[in-house]
Parts: sequence; structure tokens; C-alpha cells
Amino acid sequence: MPIRQLPAVVVNQIAAGEVVERPASVVKETIENALDAGATHIEVLVEGGGIDRIEIIDDGCGIPMEELPAAVASHATSKVSSLEDLQHIATMGFRGEALASIGSVARLEIRSRPREQDAGSVIVVDHGDTSVPTPAPCPPGTRVVISGLFGRIPARRKFLKTAQAETTRIRRVIRDCAAANPEVSWLFASGGRTLLDLSVTTPRRRLEEVLGSEMSGDMLEINDAEGDISVWGLVGRPALARPTAQHQLLCLNGRPIVDRSLRFAVREAFRGLIEPNRHPTCAIFLSVPPDRVDVNVHPAKTEVRFRDDRLVFSLVRRALEATLSKADIVPSMRRLGEGSTHKVRPATTSAQLFGARSSTGQSVSAPEARAVMASVPQTAEVPVIDAARSALQIHRMFIVTEDAEGMLIIDQHALHERVMFERLLSRISTSPLPSQRLLVPEMIDAEPQSIEALMSIGELLERLGFDVVQGGPSVLVVHAVPSLLAERRVSIGPFMTDLLDRASSLLNMADEETALRDVLDMMACKAAIKAGESLSDIELADLLRMRETVERSSNCPHGRPTTIRLTIEDLERQFGRR
Repeated sequence: MPIRQLPAVVVNQIAAGEVVERPASVVKETIENALDAGATHIEVLVEGGGIDRIEIIDDGCGIPMEELPAAVASHATSKVSSLEDLQHIATMGFRGEALASIGSVARLEIRSRPREQDAGSVIVVDHGDTSVPTPAPCPPGTRVVISGLFGRIPARRKFLKTAQAETTRIRRVIRDCAAANPEVSWLFASGGRTLLDLSVTTPRRRLEEVLGSEMSGDMLEINDAEGDISVWGLVGRPALARPTAQHQLLCLNGRPIVDRSLRFAVREAFRGLIEPNRHPTCAIFLSVPPDRVDVNVHPAKTEVRFRDDRLVFSLVRRALEATLSKADIVPSMRRLGEGSTHKVRPATTSAQLFGARSSTGQSVSAPEARAVMASVPQTAEVPVIDAARSALQIHRMFIVTEDAEGMLIIDQHALHERVMFERLLSRISTSPLPSQRLLVPEMIDAEPQSIEALMSIGELLERLGFDVVQGGPSVLVVHAVPSLLAERRVSIGPFMTDLLDRASSLLNMADEETALRDVLDMMACKAAIKAGESLSDIELADLLRMRETVERSSNCPHGRPTTIRLTIEDLERQFGRR
């Protein structure tokens, strides 16, 4: 078959396949044009989920009649004029493909009037056929109407969802753009029903409006910078974590984006505060000089590439961690049958002293308890408590104690796991973990690719206290392990098998620090006190003391709660006192 130049309409339809995926894509491209035109008010009206009709009205600068043909032509734009301009893109759009692509798969009508002119004009593109622009009545700004999307391309139309599903996607696009542009008022209506009506407001207020005003009391502000890169936004407390990432908004220089690295930075900041299958609620706004980011890597302009990707990653994670570290969050139980909620409670201080109990159940005063514990040799890993409060082990799984606000129920394994993780993390930040050689090397059978991946992170393993070598194509030989694993009598074979299974994902993580935390998670989990282990009074007191000395003690490294509080008010309700 001979090589031929494609007709313009085919070229535009191919481009439409990349740019115009569904009605939400049409809305996104059109409102980005409105924002670039300086609009301060944007209305989006849709019928049939945008499949039947989409109307976008803005009060921007408008388009002169003589420029309307160029506006609907392929690769025609006022935003880029030279190759150098691509290195400093500060506008929402710049490709000049959107309107031409939309006009090739739908009927497109544009009415526009520049603010300084007395009359407007109109042009129509009907599935690739372009009319001559003519004068038409029009208020200042631009009105774009798209109807019959994919009407002549049934193969594309059949992949669209229901009208309700498409409307939901459109609403999400408008929500994200509205969140990034609080200086613009927005109206979104579907089938004559108003779904969004947002006035000009402050950035924080706009985020509370689009994320849900009911969350406002549980949203924490983040604010940090490094050089000429800054981050600001709101992040929800762990209790607001959702099953999906739909309540996460990432914006770069006012542009909503999708970035796996930034989402991972968010997850890392919440590591140990939420369960792995939950997603934090957040809205994060990055400001990066245009010449340090490439937005020209995806036709839909939703993906970007940072020149300093590690710097941006660490800045976002650091900002989130700094904000979250200020909140001591303990789940609070409410009346049975009403479910549970999460509230912020002040950290209990060691100055709030209560009596301890002996193994016989007799009450022991705090000075007596301190005297007993002083006779026990102290270790670097488990410091002896210098103050005691009453504590009771339930079914060798939970610890019940009290604080100034009520009763605390503690998961002994989860709490000890958090304590060990934080102490290992603190120690390895200054020096490698101590190692203990095995009397007899452990031989582990494994897949060659898993061994290869594990050996690729050899420096990380050395920091952790492992000494491993490849003994053959499918054999890993373990000569030494971290002292903690040996002291806690952790079975080395199963642990190394689990580590081999995770080797590939560890190798592909964003940085060594992230991989390090992941292995420390495993070590802390395996070495921690297990459910079913009986604890002495001194061990109970030690564990309670350690709870007050480590960060994020309210959750284990995997995100499960370590502690639940039953307040005095909750107890009074249970007994009918309230």
C-alpha cells in the first residue's frame, strides 16, 4: 500500500482520540481555554451527560471574527510562537488541537465578542466542515456549544458510560479546576439542575466547598517551600481516609495533574496512620517555575515531568509529615450501635500518674512500682518506666488502662510494633543496625530474579544488619541478621522468603528511604509482641511508657489503630447516666 498524506479531517479525528476521550475531556479543554482568556465567571451546562449537548459560557477576552477560522484550525494557538516558549509554559493550553479535534467528532459552535468591540461573531464546525464566520449578537466573552458528540462515530460512542456516569466525570473535572482557581466563580448544571454554584472566595474556603464543608474541621493546612518550589494545601486527618483516591487533588501552577510519584509521596507521609487499602483525603498545590517542569508529555496535559522530581517528592512528603506529626489522633468509641468516630485528643503526659497493680491484683503505689522497676537491668531497646498507671492485660491480647479523659484499650502487638519501628528508624538514621552472625548460615531457595533483585539493594541490606550472598542460581545464603531479629527469635527462613517476595518492589521504590521504611515495617512486625503473649506488670508498664515517647503511637506502621479511647462521657451513656 503506498504512503499517502492523511486528509485534515482524519488527522483531527486521530488527534481527537488522544484529546477528546469523553464529554469530560471536552469540558476540560474548553474551560482551560476560558481560564487562559482571563475569565472570572464560567458556566457549564450539559444535557445527557454531555453526550447530547455541552455549553460553556465565559466572560473572558473573546475572539475577534477574523481569528475564528484559526481558532478551530489544527495546531493554531496564541500561546506558543517559538520553540523556546515550550520551555516556559505558563498557560493551561498550548497545543492548539482541542477545538479542531472537537469539531471533527461533533457539531461545534463558537460565539465570541472581544470586550472592546460592539458586536460579536459566530462560526460552526460540523464534524469537520467549517462555516464562514458571520456577525452575531453576543455578550462580551465566548459561548461554546458542542452537540452530538461522536454522533457519526458509533464505535467511539458505544464506549461511553451512562449519562449519570459521564455527568459525574464532568463534575469532577470542574471541581478540580474550580479548586485550583478560587478567583473564578463557577456554575455547573445538568438537565437544568444546578450541581455546583461557587462564588469567588479564598483558596481555603474553595477547597472546603469542593471537598465537603463537613470535612472543614478535620482538614489540616500544609505549607512548606524549598528554594523557588513551594507547596500549600489541606490534608485530612487519618479518619477521613477513603477507599479510593477520588478525594485527592494535585495541582501544579494552577493545573490539575495526575502524578504517581506525588500520590506515592502522600501515601508515604501517611504510612502507619492509615491502612494500606485506604487513601488520604488531600488537596495539594505546587508552585514550580515553568522552566523546571515539562507539561508537554501527554496530549491531555494531565501528566507532567519534573526536572527535580526527587526534590518535589521529598518536599511534599516532608510538608505532610510535619503537619501530621502535630496531631495526636486516638480513635474514640461512642455509644454501641452508633459506630465509631475519630477525634483529636491531647497527648497524655507522664505527669498524670496512677497506681500500678501487682500480679496478685493488689494495688501498688507509683513509688513502689518505680522501686520494683529500678531493680530490673535497663537496656537500650526497652527503657524502664519512671512512672506507672494501673494496667490490665485482657485475653493476652489487649491492655486496658486509663488517662485523664477515660479508659484506653490498647492492642499490645500493634503498639509494640509501632514502638520498635520508630526506635529502629531513629537508630538507623545515625548508624547501621547492629548485626549478629549465625552459627550455621541459613540457606534459602528462591527464584533467580528475586535473588537478583535482593542483591541489587545490597547497600540497604548492609545498613539494616544483613549479610547475604548468592550461593547459586537459586540459593541465597544468610550469614548474619539484625540483632533484633535474633534476640526476638524471629524465624529467619520465613522472614527472608517474605523479603525476597518484596525485593522487586523495594528496588523500584522512589528512594532508598522509602525502601528502608518498608523493610523496617517487616522487621518490627515480626519482632513485636504477639497476641497471646502474657506480659508481666513491669512489661505492661514499660509498654505504656514507650507509648508516650514515640511519634504516631496511635497507629501501628501498617495503619491499624493501637489505641481506642472510651471517654467518661461514653461510659456514662452506656450506664444511662446521660
